[in-house]
Amino acid sequence: MTHIPPPAEELRLLDLELRRLDARRAQLLHRRAWLVTVLQAAAGPTPALAPAPASFAPRPAEASAPRVQNVLLVLGGVLLTIAAMAFTLVSWGHMGITGRALVLGGITVAVLAAPVPLLKHGLRSTAESVAGLGFALTVLDAYALREVALADVDATGYLAAASAALVALWTAYALLPHTSALRLPLPTALVAAQLPLTLWAVAADAGLYWITAAVLVTAGLDTGVALRVPAKTVRITAMAGAYGMGAWGVWAAGWLSWTATGPSAAARAAALLLFAAGIALAAAWQQVAGKQAGGLAVTAGLLTVAAAGGTARSVLPDTWTVPAYLACGIALLAAVRLDRLPETVRHGLARASGAVQGLALLWTLPLLGITLMGPVAWAERVWSGAPGDVREAVSVSTPWPPGAEAVPVVLAVVAVVLVLAVRDAVWRPRALSGVLALAWATALVLPAVLEVPYVAGLVALGITTAGALAAAAWIRPCERPEKEAAPQPDSAPAIDFPTPGPTATVLALLTSLTLAFLSLPSEPATLAVLSSLTALFAAASWRPHLAPVTAPTALAYAAALACATGAAADWQPQYTALLVLAVPVAAALPAARLGSSPATVPVDIAGALAGLLAVGLAAASADLPMLALVLALCGVITAGTAIRADRRPVAYASAALFVLATWVRLAASDVGTPEAYTLPVAVPALLVGALHRRRDPRASSWTAYGPGLATGLVPSLLTAWGDPNWARPLLLGLAALAVTLLGAGHHLKAPLLLGGTVLTLDALHELAPYIVQVTDALPRWVPPALAGLLLLALGATYEQRLRDARRMRDFLGNLH
Repeated sequence: MTHIPPPAEELRLLDLELRRLDARRAQLLHRRAWLVTVLQAAAGPTPALAPAPASFAPRPAEASAPRVQNVLLVLGGVLLTIAAMAFTLVSWGHMGITGRALVLGGITVAVLAAPVPLLKHGLRSTAESVAGLGFALTVLDAYALREVALADVDATGYLAAASAALVALWTAYALLPHTSALRLPLPTALVAAQLPLTLWAVAADAGLYWITAAVLVTAGLDTGVALRVPAKTVRITAMAGAYGMGAWGVWAAGWLSWTATGPSAAARAAALLLFAAGIALAAAWQQVAGKQAGGLAVTAGLLTVAAAGGTARSVLPDTWTVPAYLACGIALLAAVRLDRLPETVRHGLARASGAVQGLALLWTLPLLGITLMGPVAWAERVWSGAPGDVREAVSVSTPWPPGAEAVPVVLAVVAVVLVLAVRDAVWRPRALSGVLALAWATALVLPAVLEVPYVAGLVALGITTAGALAAAAWIRPCERPEKEAAPQPDSAPAIDFPTPGPTATVLALLTSLTLAFLSLPSEPATLAVLSSLTALFAAASWRPHLAPVTAPTALAYAAALACATGAAADWQPQYTALLVLAVPVAAALPAARLGSSPATVPVDIAGALAGLLAVGLAAASADLPMLALVLALCGVITAGTAIRADRRPVAYASAALFVLATWVRLAASDVGTPEAYTLPVAVPALLVGALHRRRDPRASSWTAYGPGLATGLVPSLLTAWGDPNWARPLLLGLAALAVTLLGAGHHLKAPLLLGGTVLTLDALHELAPYIVQVTDALPRWVPPALAGLLLLALGATYEQRLRDARRMRDFLGNLH
């Protein structure tokens, strides 16, 4: 425990500590004064300077000196270049040919020689700017030579030759001993080197293939420079050229491959694509540890697939275009097995193969969407006649896509590749989920592709649904241990992927929906399919891990079967509603035995929705007696459900349903008296309130008796105000008087206030005509006089209360 000294002892300790602090402060001040004296003696007498005003305080520089220098040099070089261009283009004609050559050539030589002394004096940035000006002057020299001496030469060819000459000139300038320290010449020469080959091909009318080849060769040269030259500026420039020219060349080669009309043209385009793939592969091989190696390997793989697939496409029908590319993409997996290739390259080729397979699967999605969603259009044409085959049935509102005959082949081949290629223990279950989905998609689209007869197609879809449910029942979910080992710091975060079991369940549900909609054109098919689906999903519900999905699905199909049966028998909707009520009964019976199973809530919800469907059918018919019967049966079902300990609140819904059934039945019998509707509710409510008060004496009377009394008295009061007869107001007044007396006798607020209020309002209603007569007989000054007297009485009372308060204040003030 903390020791707290007495006040005297604590005061003594505080004084001692303060004296110590004062002594230490005096010592420090003495030492400071001595140090100031020593410093002043060493520095000599200096006049005291007043502190500078805040407005004249030095401000930090917004731009550094090197940056200002570079900006000035760049601006100077640009201005000189503009001046040289103006001289060449505008003032050139005022001089003879000799003068022109001497002036421009002399200026160019002088400017190119100027960086040498600048470098000797250490002015490297200035030398770089002057060298840039010299390069611009060489371009102007080439332009001037074209205008003066070579005006008849082809412009494209001359531009190619001039760019090549400039590349050679700038490269030689960069390699000279005195100018090799400059960083600008080599990148500038590399930028100009992007033009000669392509321009020569254009000038020679070589055709699109040779122009594309020239572009790709230029990209290859850029790649070699980027891989071999260590200078950073040169390497960055070469990479930009390689990516730019390579993208242009690959796009052109791909377009040539896609538009090739024969094997010869496709082969030439394939050669271009393979050349580009070789460049990317070589770059990836040289930069195994680089960040770009994986992307380059993927690019090489995709280009190889495009080359081989384009060649195969030129000799195959259009239907097999995607399978041809897919086969080439799968062939890339053979390269993954080669140990000579670096691991980064092999992984990149594997990703390229996966990308090709993914694109092929995307191509199958339109047909898969038509097969799944196309039958929904039959909901507007129920029992209009069975179509001839499955393709006609699924494409009733959507045109059949071209080339869809190869879709099952693509799906099956990718599924086989997943089975054979994925061997890793972690990825194997995820691959099996994909295989299951692909096998399901193949089975789903195959009947439509083969134009199977309508009935056979329904059978095939039913078998697919049963197979998916069997797979879901056979593949049990993996149970995780309760306490998992702590993850290692360097381990990657775990990612949850769908396992085959849930995947199969979802696929079975989707197939069953397609099958149900596909059966709508024919009445016998609808009844048979709905019966089969109900039985199938009910049988699958015996597996505990499937019941949360299959049990409510079975109940939904049972409700649909009940509606279809009623429609087939030409029953009115209200009679069909009685048949639909069998579904809530079928849901309530097993739900009572499921207990805390995960399937309990879904089954209860499905049963409740089926009950709402029955009520809706009965209400749509406008047959009030049948609606009352349906509501009463729903109340019986909910009352049976409320017996369960975990479903006690359902009793409120049961009571509401019984009340609604009673009211609907009374309305069907043309009963207009409101007491007939309210008293059957008020009396049980009061009895329940009395039982509640007996079990819990502390319960409020408003909770126990308020709802029942309000239900019984308020509707009758509202009706009595518009009733010209005397019987209802008299009976209501007697009932309200009895309630008021009971509340007063038992000291209960709710009966006393509710009964008294209703009794007062009922009495006012009865006395209202006489009050009006008395009011008309009184002079007009009487109401203001009465109001004035009331206000005077209130004021006097208020003053008396204030006086009593002052007396109490004085009395308390005199107390000691």
